[in-house]
Amino acid sequence: MAPVEPNLEEESASLDGYFSDAPLDPRPSYPPLRETFETAVIITNLPKAPASKVEKLTKVINRLVSKIGPLAATETFPGIQLPINPDTGMTLGFAFVEYQSADAASQAVKSLTGYGLDKNHTLTAIPYLRAMDLANLEEGEFTQPEPAPFKEKPNTSLWLQDSSQRDQFVIRQGKETVVNWSDARNEPVVDYDGSREKEAGVAWCEYYVQWSPHGSYLATLVPSKGVILWGGDKYEKIGRFPAPGVDVVLFSPCEKYLLTSNNKRDDPDAVKIFSIQTGKLQRAFPLFPNGFIPEDLTTQERTQIPPPAFQWSHDDKYLARMGKDIISIYDTATFKLLDSRSLTANGIQEFQFSPEANILSCWSPESGNSPAHVDIVELPSRKKLRQKNLFNVTKCSMVWQNEGTYLAVKVTRHTKSKKTLYNNLELFRLDEPGVPVEMMDIKDAIMALAWEPCGHRFAMIHAENPNSTKVNVSFYDMQKTVVTPAKGRKKQETNVVNEVNLMETLAGKQCNCIFWSPAGQNIILASLGDSASGALEFYDVKTKALVIKEHYRANQVVWDPTGRTVASCVTQPIQGGHFKFAMDNGYVLWTFQGKQLQQLSFETFYQFQWRPRESLLTKAEKAKVLKNLKKYEREFDKADKALAFNLQLEATKAKRSLRTEFRNRLARLNELKRQQKAARIALYNGYDVEDESHYVTNEVSIETILSTKEEIV
Repeated sequence: MAPVEPNLEEESASLDGYFSDAPLDPRPSYPPLRETFETAVIITNLPKAPASKVEKLTKVINRLVSKIGPLAATETFPGIQLPINPDTGMTLGFAFVEYQSADAASQAVKSLTGYGLDKNHTLTAIPYLRAMDLANLEEGEFTQPEPAPFKEKPNTSLWLQDSSQRDQFVIRQGKETVVNWSDARNEPVVDYDGSREKEAGVAWCEYYVQWSPHGSYLATLVPSKGVILWGGDKYEKIGRFPAPGVDVVLFSPCEKYLLTSNNKRDDPDAVKIFSIQTGKLQRAFPLFPNGFIPEDLTTQERTQIPPPAFQWSHDDKYLARMGKDIISIYDTATFKLLDSRSLTANGIQEFQFSPEANILSCWSPESGNSPAHVDIVELPSRKKLRQKNLFNVTKCSMVWQNEGTYLAVKVTRHTKSKKTLYNNLELFRLDEPGVPVEMMDIKDAIMALAWEPCGHRFAMIHAENPNSTKVNVSFYDMQKTVVTPAKGRKKQETNVVNEVNLMETLAGKQCNCIFWSPAGQNIILASLGDSASGALEFYDVKTKALVIKEHYRANQVVWDPTGRTVASCVTQPIQGGHFKFAMDNGYVLWTFQGKQLQQLSFETFYQFQWRPRESLLTKAEKAKVLKNLKKYEREFDKADKALAFNLQLEATKAKRSLRTEFRNRLARLNELKRQQKAARIALYNGYDVEDESHYVTNEVSIETILSTKEEIV
């Protein structure tokens, strides 16, 4: 029987309704092909493990690399592959790792290079693309490249050899950036104003400037490109550091590193650390550490939280930043966490490094049953040198003395009802065993506190009402002189004991800021701000001399590093917009005794900064100078007289030159007049107006009585 042919039309009608109306695409669907290997990394110097331990080693590596970013794992590929030697069955000592993003792979290269897996294996990570380039290198004999010709770098300390011992300052006004010399006696002299860059048509500076801590470098900010360092007597370009959008720079105290920040919250590399010597990027950080901003805040509340600032230790060994309940301390040798862990500090609100030792102070508020406390911690041992518990604390603020000898903590406390606030000072003595603490109860509100540089005194502004226009300024000494009178055969003795005592109080002052001279002894009590009077009171703590001056609407007071000159300024933000006090923009230079040296005004004035000086004398050498001060005074008086004589001589030479020029011009004009005499007589039809015989001279005497006075004898 012949087979029955199927009726396709009937079969199609019977299956109608079972299939979708969507068109059928028989082509297979593959994931997008990734043609680059920028997400892949090769980790080398791993242990060579037998087959029995491969799974355990894979788990260890997976746990390590997964902390950096998610791996590109699939059903058949876990994201990690350890090649195995088929002859021995041992791993080859390296691994392939693939991440989901190129950024994670780049971060893995930075984080894993130099990481100690154990005491015998320090890892190295390279991008897979770099390994491919190395594999494609042609084999051949190595040829030593010729070294680049030696180019001597500018001498960044040459300015310190100035024969007149002058200081320098830089100003930013309009589109100009100008460095000036100042000798505390005469008007400043321009040292460099970017003329070389102007001729080349390039910008020397487009934003703020910043001197390095020792004054070796001047950093100019160009937000579109980054930071440029200048130095030497001709302000040559020393280095460029790419940091687009840079807004802030921070030098390390020993000038080894440069920190830049663009203050962008969405940039994973917002903060960059560069080596000044090599120009290489050492490490990059996001603006906020992980978990610093609470998740339950609104977007507006998040934007109001400022980023925690990085701080350098005094010797450039450590870089630290506050996180949530921790202080992350990085060793600058590797820029990795010190001992691979952060310092735990529950509820921490603030921390500061000591200016002269690897010691940091921090304070935390009350939490549960634990009181608020201030901690003094030594690094790198993390040993807690002192902990001071505090109760009913609203806020604390810490102020270090510049030599790290003392730490003052201003504590604002509240009563149990939290309706009344009061203050006290906790004074730590870091140079004594056990770090003793003295407490001072202050009934008034404390508005400002400042230590005398290189001394034992401090000053503070206080008043009963923090909004009061009339305040008191008190001076305290951390040492007290005790005189024991003579008794019997015992002579009078004078001893210095470590006890805080009140020296004096200046009542009824109109100030809100205090500025000690870097040399000590002199202080400025200033009333700064838009609504303040601008009063400047120059006070000598030793002689009690007081000079009152005024700089209307001044918002900044800056001492030069020697304490000879001080500048008061009215500055405006550089970010743009209208500044309503622009007509007051400018600066005034004063001597430390309050004598005005110079006053300049500008339409737009952004910045004034003195060039820092490194202190080269020890305490013993300074004491020797003070002991022989009369000798140095005679030398400087002699130099001042010679300088004054030279200035007078130069002025006399200038006057004589002007007089000679005037006489020569007068003689030249008289000669020209003599030569034109015939022409003038011809114009007057033969009449000589200069001939005195054509004139008649009459003398008339007029007497005028100015006053009369009669006296009766």
